[in-house]
Amino acid sequence: MVTHVMSWNADKNHRWAVVLAGGDGLRLREVTRRIAGDSRPKQFCPFFGGKTLLTETRERIAPLFHEEQTIFSLTRAHERFYWEQLAGSDARQQVIQPLNRGTAVAMALCLEIIARQDEDALIAFFPSDHHFVDCSAFRETVDYALRLMGEYPQSVLVLGAEAQYPEVEYGWIQPGRTLVDSPVHPLERVTRFWEKPSLQRAEVLHRHGCMWNTFVTMGLAGVFLELFGTTIPQLTRTLGACLTDGRLERFYDETSTVDFSRAVLSRVPERLVVLRDAKSGWMDLGSPRRITEVLNLSGMQPPWLVSGRNGVSGVHHLAGGH
Repeated sequence: MVTHVMSWNADKNHRWAVVLAGGDGLRLREVTRRIAGDSRPKQFCPFFGGKTLLTETRERIAPLFHEEQTIFSLTRAHERFYWEQLAGSDARQQVIQPLNRGTAVAMALCLEIIARQDEDALIAFFPSDHHFVDCSAFRETVDYALRLMGEYPQSVLVLGAEAQYPEVEYGWIQPGRTLVDSPVHPLERVTRFWEKPSLQRAEVLHRHGCMWNTFVTMGLAGVFLELFGTTIPQLTRTLGACLTDGRLERFYDETSTVDFSRAVLSRVPERLVVLRDAKSGWMDLGSPRRITEVLNLSGMQPPWLVSGRNGVSGVHHLAGGH
């Protein structure tokens, strides 16, 4: 395990991005069938126009990272969906997992691979199924966050979205002491994570100014690996050994699904800082209702919404009438 931590500056040569695109997207299968005619995961589907969510994610973060230091975490079963979309990327940028074993496993594998190339790497993780109203504001926030890591090299930084209502399907971040008192992007210590709370709890969190967890997370490779080694040590040790010995197939066959927020973040809040993002208009596209919200707010009318593939049209049908 790599545990080296450098006195890091804002050198872009040590910035790495990991786009997490290995999920199965089961909750949106009905919608992706209507759009694409098959059961592809949502990140490979063009919900809002001609570009897929994966392509939108790639273009959104491109100005912040060298292309060769942008890594795509994928799952082998989805190859027929991503091969064309990533045709312009080098094979070394594609980390292809034998099976989907959850976000913690995907992140741990990418961390090991990157850290073995660049022990001073500053790594940012980006889910590939998110929507942003203002991509420029998002890039500004991420760039600011990356530069802030020079002041807090022993911490992992999470972007927290300004909560608009008491959502029960998101994780929530309860902030603590203020570290950077900025009117636009305050930086705060994390007191606690609340993963998909009850409505009553979500209402309390909303009233107290808690944030939605965007899952956009960044930190030095050594610090990430240290936290993984503290929270899920057996998985981390075994993965590292199997990567060295060329036994990844066996590792994935014998490993259960592990969620990063639950298994890692929620267990080490004292090592986390949260940067409030109130400008980008973040939304996790995890359900048909969220797709509906984006379409309603933006006024977009993509062809699939108007005509449908099965003669079914209308956003209310998509969201179950809500």
